[in-house]
Amino acid sequence: MIRVLLADDEDLMRAGLRMMLDTQPDITVVGEAADGREAVRLAAAATPDVVLMDIRMPVLDGVAATRAIAGPAAVDDRVNGGPKVLVLTTFELDEYVFAAVRAGAGGFLLKRSPPETLLEGIRTLAAGEALLGPSVTRRLLAEFARATPAAPPPDVVHRLSRLTDREREVLLLLGRGLSNAEIATRLHVGDATVKTHVGRVLDKLGLRDRVHAVVFAFDHGLVRPGGTLGP
Repeated sequence: MIRVLLADDEDLMRAGLRMMLDTQPDITVVGEAADGREAVRLAAAATPDVVLMDIRMPVLDGVAATRAIAGPAAVDDRVNGGPKVLVLTTFELDEYVFAAVRAGAGGFLLKRSPPETLLEGIRTLAAGEALLGPSVTRRLLAEFARATPAAPPPDVVHRLSRLTDREREVLLLLGRGLSNAEIATRLHVGDATVKTHVGRVLDKLGLRDRVHAVVFAFDHGLVRPGGTLGP
């Protein structure tokens, strides 16, 4: 069973999500939070696999709550990294989207997404993958591409040097926002091979998931507008 925690300050939204999730044989709701502080408390107490996080909440907003639940400092000592956070918001260009991804969110979907998309997102995160809606991915990458990254520090250069040529190629394609299936097609290999390469890239770079591989690449100038790979 996939254990889900609902965090949203709107009672009707939480009720609707619970009603939908209760119909799924492989998903169970283990708690509800009406603000970010309660979400952090319940994430520790109820040990969910996935937290559905409203990005705008009282007391503690979704970004701060995500950082407390899924940020680097929160997951270092946890088995399997603790709960995955799937951020839900009303607006595609929400000012908090980029901050939430940097804070540790493993996925991002619009509240108006179809139920089947949300259910697939929960299962994707629970399986250890990362998720961004296609339109959000394009906008997210465009936002990072507009930034002028600093040259990568020596420790990043060292970590990057540990990648094989094929792993560097996979990182480049991740940075372009390609899915595993698209990478497999581009490289003429199987999906399982791509998954193995992605896992090794994440392990060697010390990253939690593919979303944060993209953030890492743009932050350190490893992937630049046009998809070229930096030093």
